[in-house]
Amino acid sequence: MRAYEVMYVLRPNLDEEQITAQIERFNQLIRDQGGEVEQVSRWGKRRLAYEVKKFREGYYVLVYFRGRPQAAQELERVFKISDDVIRYLITRRVEKAVRQA
Repeated sequence: MRAYEVMYVLRPNLDEEQITAQIERFNQLIRDQGGEVEQVSRWGKRRLAYEVKKFREGYYVLVYFRGRPQAAQELERVFKISDDVIRYLITRRVEKAVRQA
């Protein structure tokens, strides 16, 4: 399995229950695809550098996970059709090689 990190920005007008539900939905999607969520960091509401979909703020979430490439592709597909996600970025983490002496 490969190591990934995903940063996504949710609409700022969601309440706490909706934010928690969306985070759990995306984490469950990763698990359903055979991946495992390593860490979830809720950064909270922050100002965007520029206006995106008429929003000046967004709720930032950073997730580290391991999974097959299909898990990342499915997550991206769901982000694209989700109205609550205003931006996202999925990147593959580079794992440091262990050197043997």
